[in-house]
Amino acid sequence: MTATATLPSSPSTSLGDVWRANADRCGDTIALWDPHAKPEVKLTYRELNDAIRNFASGLQAAGLSAGERIAIVADNSPRWFTVDQGSLLMGAVNVPRGATAPASELAYILEHSGSRALIVQDLATLKPLLEAISRLDIALVVLLSDESTSALPELNGVRWMTYRGVMELGTVREFVPVGINRSHLATIIYTSGTTGNPKGVMLSHGNLMHQVESMHPVVAPGVGDRVLAILPTWHSYERSCEYYLLSRGCTQVYTSPRYIKKDFQQYAPSYTIAVPRIWETVYEGVQKQLRDAKPFMQKVVKWFLARSEQWVMLRRQVQGRSLVDNPLSGVDALLARLQILALTPLHQLGDRLVYRKIRQVVGPKFQHAVSGGGALPPYLDAFYEMVGIEILVGYGLTETSPVVSARLPERNVRGTSGPPIPQTEFQICHPETLAPLPRGTTMLEARQHQGLIRVRGPQIMQGYYTNPEATAKVLDADGWFNTGDLGWLTPDGDIVISGRAKDVIVLTNGENIEPQPIEDVCSQSALIDQIVLVGQDQKRLAALVYPNVTALLSAHRDRLAPAARVLTSSDDLAVWTEHPKVVSLLSDDADVRSQVLSELQALIKARPGYRPDDLIYDLRFIPEPLTMENGLMTQTYKIRRNRVTERYAELVTELYPQ
Repeated sequence: MTATATLPSSPSTSLGDVWRANADRCGDTIALWDPHAKPEVKLTYRELNDAIRNFASGLQAAGLSAGERIAIVADNSPRWFTVDQGSLLMGAVNVPRGATAPASELAYILEHSGSRALIVQDLATLKPLLEAISRLDIALVVLLSDESTSALPELNGVRWMTYRGVMELGTVREFVPVGINRSHLATIIYTSGTTGNPKGVMLSHGNLMHQVESMHPVVAPGVGDRVLAILPTWHSYERSCEYYLLSRGCTQVYTSPRYIKKDFQQYAPSYTIAVPRIWETVYEGVQKQLRDAKPFMQKVVKWFLARSEQWVMLRRQVQGRSLVDNPLSGVDALLARLQILALTPLHQLGDRLVYRKIRQVVGPKFQHAVSGGGALPPYLDAFYEMVGIEILVGYGLTETSPVVSARLPERNVRGTSGPPIPQTEFQICHPETLAPLPRGTTMLEARQHQGLIRVRGPQIMQGYYTNPEATAKVLDADGWFNTGDLGWLTPDGDIVISGRAKDVIVLTNGENIEPQPIEDVCSQSALIDQIVLVGQDQKRLAALVYPNVTALLSAHRDRLAPAARVLTSSDDLAVWTEHPKVVSLLSDDADVRSQVLSELQALIKARPGYRPDDLIYDLRFIPEPLTMENGLMTQTYKIRRNRVTERYAELVTELYPQ
């Protein structure tokens, strides 16, 4: 089963050609803007090209050569982009990672990659790495911050420099161009995966350029259009999207979870690149405002949303943008159109009274977002369609540079991850034999032919660094990459992701359960914030849940207030919510757990295609949210399932006593 799209390649050889061209094409347009830096940073395209060339020259003057590995341990900033592109321009292979990664993981990456240089965010990030640096063959360490290096120890002849120092070297030395072609290795990105040591994904200049040349069907911005950047810039998803959007002359505004709500308003972006967790956060904010509203207003908003949901679902079917098994025809299609006509005035009234206010969250110029890094839950897909915020979902992996498909503005089929981008092929195979499955000609047939997703195209990695065995397991001689994901192709060629092959929970009755769709449904509950299903080799499913502490305390305030006052010495709900022992108070309360379990079970039973094996029969509350800081979530907001179950093994044992 195969779907293909093609487009001629651009003659550009590397990203350096792009920035040189943009310096002439849109030289005075702001390229990078960090309003939260002290002082604020703005770089025009002409200044950016000069800075990239300067930094490349400075690295050459510092003794680094083409082909050597340069590790970059830092978070989003204009300087990150400059050192990334400067290192690529002088022919080095850069090895990026975020500054919040554990020191042990960073030390492993430095050693495994054989990095000769390290560009690090600041002294605080550097100090835990000094021991690793002392035993590795690292010749140069560059601080991106302006802190002094005078107090750093002498380590095996390591040269300590600052970003400014490298730039000064670059101004007094002429840059020596390096012959770069598309087959040359550009970067090694270590996967942030959920188990074991990360693997080094080797991406070439050709892999990266394919992304720059192939995303125009998804997003077609103009020079000066603003983009809000929030994801880790070292990650392949944000990184490739930044390359593409900047190649089109956009202005990239840096933000963070702390500032994003205000920045949507102040900088009025046209686009943003995000992951589902960002859209969950926005949705949760809207729901909180609704819960805080007066009862009459709550009823009004819910009534309009219910009418709009009917309108949206019917319109999808009539326009052929629905994944329902039986498309409408004849009398049914006529009745659906009549219902749409009747519901349209109600939807428009809801838009004037309610949805316009919700759209203000993303600012007045917002056109659409690209969401990736995980499936967008159906309830979020429907909600944003109802309120008029356009979200285009894409799909890919670090090993695919990463984008292989994306929904299009004119073909935004909810529930899918869109058609393949140019020059990309999908193949749906039997999970064990890898034999290609037949292509369904109807939605029902297509859904029945689910299997393992394989991808082929110019964006597929060169392999895992120094790990030919792991490479051979996922990449065959014909160029097909095994994604490890399960899914199917619609008759029109849109890919639908149904789960991860390795995330499948197998019950003792032999039933295979995809946890993500069930977790997505449960996430609609206002009583919980996060959920992880468990149950491998057990009779039934159960769950580890981080509750919505505020919602549960509000619902049970009269009964729990005395104990909460004793724990916190306060009568303030906000204080209770922030106190870690209050989660334990909720955990120990059987009535609270029963309420949450009942609501989750009701949501699961209402899910299309519900089976009794999908039901959660018990749960336990975990004492902290799953975050990047505690190592239970990746930097693209994916939950590390194995780490969660390992950390809370005692709770899992409680759920399944011998």
